[in-house]
Amino acid sequence: MGCKVDTLIERYGLTVPDPDYDSVDEFLVTRWTGDDGRSADGYKSLTEWFNKRLLRRIYERHSRDTVSLHLEREYEVITGDETIERDELAADLATDGLDVAEIDEQLISWSTMRHHLKGCLDAEKEPDTATTDWQLNTVTMAKERTAEKARSVLSSLDSTGRLPGAERADVEVQVKLSCPDCSVRVPFENAVERGFVCEAHTQSDTETVPERLRNDLSVVALPFGLTETVQTLFLDQPYLVETIACSVL
Repeated sequence: MGCKVDTLIERYGLTVPDPDYDSVDEFLVTRWTGDDGRSADGYKSLTEWFNKRLLRRIYERHSRDTVSLHLEREYEVITGDETIERDELAADLATDGLDVAEIDEQLISWSTMRHHLKGCLDAEKEPDTATTDWQLNTVTMAKERTAEKARSVLSSLDSTGRLPGAERADVEVQVKLSCPDCSVRVPFENAVERGFVCEAHTQSDTETVPERLRNDLSVVALPFGLTETVQTLFLDQPYLVETIACSVL
């Protein structure tokens, strides 16, 4: 049985507009590894590309406008926090028989893309040692270990009957940063890639993103029993534990 990416590709007949690629999977692997001679794309870029292709196909099936400018903007609204703009878009989508929550549920996360590339397609690439960042790697490894522990807990809950079906659930661990001056909340990876948490309240240009990690952080409680394990995994950096959010999808 394929993963969520495989299911969506088949369900919506997703294709690549570039004739150089025969399939979505070929495009994803080639762009991730950079084997086509261009700079390799990361999980985030590939996730956004995939989600926008998916959104375009959903719109096409409902005869909705797919002009790139409109689609880009509506994608940002759909994937953003719930706001007045999202409510307005939801009402507009409803006139075309679309439900914004159902669309959002079908979009994939960067960790799903990572699993598809490395788990489903067995894709590999040499690490770029020149751009290795131990801070990012520390957070990534901690999230992966936390997800593993969460899956173990879910398996136990399933086997004891306390949470039937839990073992089949997908687990995603996120780190989200909140601006201390407004309601902006962004994923950790996005903040590092952009170089700021909130553009409107960006501090001194000399301050790095890791130094801003002490901003107010979005906290979602971990499953009971994981807290001590996570604290150990974070290599004596307890303040990072507060950034972990674990969601079962």
